[in-house]
Amino acid sequence: MSAAAGGRIPSPASHFRRDRGAGCWHSRPVTPNDACELLERFRAGKVTREKVLQAFQSAPMAELGFARVDTHRALRQGFPEVIYGGGKTPEQVVKIAARILERDSRLLVTRADPGHARRMRRVFKKAKYHEAARCITVETAPHSRRPGKIVVLCAGTSDLPVAEEAAITADIMGNTVERLYDVGVAGLHRLLGKLDVVQSANVLVVVAGMEGALPSVVAGLVSRPVIAVPTSIGYGASFGGVAALLGMLNSCGSGVTVVNIDNGFGAGYAASQINALAAGA
Repeated sequence: MSAAAGGRIPSPASHFRRDRGAGCWHSRPVTPNDACELLERFRAGKVTREKVLQAFQSAPMAELGFARVDTHRALRQGFPEVIYGGGKTPEQVVKIAARILERDSRLLVTRADPGHARRMRRVFKKAKYHEAARCITVETAPHSRRPGKIVVLCAGTSDLPVAEEAAITADIMGNTVERLYDVGVAGLHRLLGKLDVVQSANVLVVVAGMEGALPSVVAGLVSRPVIAVPTSIGYGASFGGVAALLGMLNSCGSGVTVVNIDNGFGAGYAASQINALAAGA
């Protein structure tokens, strides 16, 4: 390259100028696909080093007044910034979504309500509202699925919203997801009857309220990571999910990690990252 050809490394000042005329890449956020394409073009000698540096120096943030959108989240983590819908107006969600979808072809909104969904579907034709999960997804282009499978289990039907939030999160991030619902320990035969599915997963998300026993049982049946999700389902002494949380934190099952109460999103996201490692992605 130019450094090798000239026998010296050019002065940093010549390659880190932020006030020069913007190139074709400079004013835009950089997605993982952009980065790969740009580096391939550089390797082929079709773009200069300065253009590459300008692209990666571009401000990784979009200022909306009420929000600062992280436009380089996908470059760093493989998936764009996720919008938490709770406490945001439908218009705010739409404006953040629009900025993300300028450069990314996937979007996830969690804790969305019907008002968010109606506004999003008016603006984005491919927006889908997953009512049980309280999520909205948008995919403007098809995406391949990485190898491996994530299995999401929940103890009872009342745990479905949290389990679905985990499943939708893992799905939109490019994973194959299989669901096993209403397989709590009060009827253990329901789980044992699906042992082949449970043991086929690269990683398992196990959602339970009440005493939170299901993750310990699942962990004893598999040689894969188990992500336990306590829910706020239960009677008075469950303390809004604290009993399940403490039970999972004190699990005798090996390989169990625990996320926050009702945090299906966090579990689905972590499961996707683990599956990506297993797939070598």
